[in-house]
Amino acid sequence: MEHIPVMLKEAIKHLDIKPNGTYIDATLGGGTHAAAILKRLSTGRLIAFDQDAYALDKAKKTKAFDVDKVTFIHSNFKNLRSELQHLGITKIDGILFDLGVSSFHFDDFQRGFSYREDAPLDMRMDQRQEKTAKMIVNTYSESELRSLLYRYGDEKFAPSIAKNIVKARQKDPIQTTLELVTIIKDSYPKKALSQKGHPAKKTFQAIRIEVNDELNVLKTALDDALNLLKSSGRIVVITFQSLEDKIVKQIFKDKSSIDHPKGLPTMPKEEAPFLWPTKKSITPSNEEIASNHRAHSAKMRVLMKR
Repeated sequence: MEHIPVMLKEAIKHLDIKPNGTYIDATLGGGTHAAAILKRLSTGRLIAFDQDAYALDKAKKTKAFDVDKVTFIHSNFKNLRSELQHLGITKIDGILFDLGVSSFHFDDFQRGFSYREDAPLDMRMDQRQEKTAKMIVNTYSESELRSLLYRYGDEKFAPSIAKNIVKARQKDPIQTTLELVTIIKDSYPKKALSQKGHPAKKTFQAIRIEVNDELNVLKTALDDALNLLKSSGRIVVITFQSLEDKIVKQIFKDKSSIDHPKGLPTMPKEEAPFLWPTKKSITPSNEEIASNHRAHSAKMRVLMKR
């Protein structure tokens, strides 16, 4: 699968790149956003994070990254602050988060992210971690599975799916993606199976989020990123599902507003530490959506340090 970046022009525009600045690509992935940042740096520096060794190895072999102003970090962006401290970096001019699953993860179907190919139940973005989809499917209780599917997948048939997962694994452990897909399909009413969309999509999303602790990691990383920004520094976040966007929106709202207690005779002169230049989310153009289906659910939000 070819990697096509989402909202590349918009991301670069809102990062407002300074040629001598220090920038972070927290989610290197296919490397297109990072390469575009590098093109705009002269004496500046780019730090590229990815927890997937495959993404880093591929980028290192690409001509665009054959420069001394880029540093690759094999780590989850939850370790943003500590990894930058190791490099002696305490402040940055901008940071980009392009969330969601990289096309690389679907390129290698053996990683277990796809519900359309048979593969081991894995779904780890970082192959060094222990928790896998197989572990979750085969060890979580029925109530834990049901809660997980509701919370991270908004799956209305969660009770049936959870019940049938537990029932199936009592005979033999559930090993592969298509074994799980079969259980999910058997848990759906016939009428629901005929509707648009793959029945396993929500369950796979929920399990993937749990495997990689994606939402908790995002909260930690956003807080650290905002504390690292210099004055006029910017953070740009691209999300692909509502749970992520809700977190970003709430944090950006909190950081760009002051909670004035009611009943004060005069309003405090204190200003919020951040400006929210585009309170409404930025979405892809119709042309981009037509040429890249992955873009259809994307939302971009931007915050700037005063």
